Parts: sequence; structure tokens; C-alpha cells
Amino acid sequence: MAHRPEQPDPGRPDPQRDFVHRHTTPQPVPLVPEVVLRTATDITALWQATGHAEPPFWAFPWAGGQALARHLLDHPGATAGRRVLDLATGSGLVAIAAARTGARHVTANDVDPLAAAAADLNARANDVTVRTHVADLLDTDPDTDVVLAGDVFYDRDMTARVLPFLRRAHARGALVLVGDPQRAHLPRTGLRLLATHHVPVPRDLEGVDTRTTRVWRLT
Repeated sequence: MAHRPEQPDPGRPDPQRDFVHRHTTPQPVPLVPEVVLRTATDITALWQATGHAEPPFWAFPWAGGQALARHLLDHPGATAGRRVLDLATGSGLVAIAAARTGARHVTANDVDPLAAAAADLNARANDVTVRTHVADLLDTDPDTDVVLAGDVFYDRDMTARVLPFLRRAHARGALVLVGDPQRAHLPRTGLRLLATHHVPVPRDLEGVDTRTTRVWRLT
């Protein structure tokens, strides 16, 4: 990473952390019940409370992240002892799973300070060490052993920025793993299928109760 991210002091008042704490409750992740996340029960009310144009991605365990976290816990050798970047971390679920496998260093990255606050709270609740980093890294050259990306191909613009970053990481020798619930903009080439999961998801977010979600390796 370009610089060492600052970690929040749990004893100091933090508006983002307090906001996450007020609007979420700890719940086990459906596909990864060994991990507990602070989760919202009313997406509309929370979205309005944030005042943001985009949904609160940090308040729910999205399908791609659930499948990727499940894969890491089932195959800990992918991240054990390695430096890991969880891109667009949201709740921090995938970063937490990597830390549980014994990764040497885990960075949970997002552009949203609320996501960083959620990831920090969730990591502490699961008794793992994860460093949060609030920044847009997509125009940088990643220096890490593993890049994890859960559910990042949800629209054309995001895909156009994320995919070159992931390809640069792969070209520099990183293992790049992607979790994707058949989003429309998933690349059609350059991926090798590793696993398929049927992931329970909130109906009010996805319009269905489960999503077939795949874990891919960038090739």
C-alpha cells in the first residue's frame, strides 16, 4: 500500500463508528455463520439516514462477499501467511475471513468512511486484526500477495475501473479472487471457475431469496 493506514482508537468518539453501531445489529452471516456482522434490518430507512446516493453497501453481507468468504474459510491456503487486500470491502466480511485463515496482513479498503467503520467494528467483534484504508486505489498499482473482490461488477462504470486494477494485480504476481452472483457486467473471459454456492440473500435487496454465486480466479 502507499502508506500505512491509521486505525481508529476504540476509546475515542467516532461519528462513523457510532452511526454504524446505532443502525445495525450483530447477526451471523447466512453462508458463513462462523462470522458475525453488524447488519441493518431496514435498508430504506438506513439509506435515507446516510444521505448518500448509493446504497449502504457496508450494512449487508452481499452474495459475492459471502461466497468468497466461504471459499477462503474452506480453502485457507489461499491467504494464510500472505498479504491480502480486500477491495471495496463494504462490511469487511471477506477481509475478516482472510484474517481468520491466518493471513499475515489484511487491508480492508473502501472509498466510504462508513464502510471502514463497519469493517473495523466487525473485525473487532470477530476477534481478528484488519487494517482499514479509506481511499480510491483503482488508479494505483497494487503491491500485495492476494487481491479479493466480492461483488464488484454491479455496473458498467465500476467494472471499467475495477477490471484494469485487478489485471494489474495479476500481472504483478498477485492471486486475484472474485466472488460474483452473476452480475451483468462480469467479464466473460480471463476467469477460471473455482466454486459455486447458493447464497441466501435479503429479498428486499435482491428480489429473490437465494442467488447462485460463483468464485473465480483471474487468469
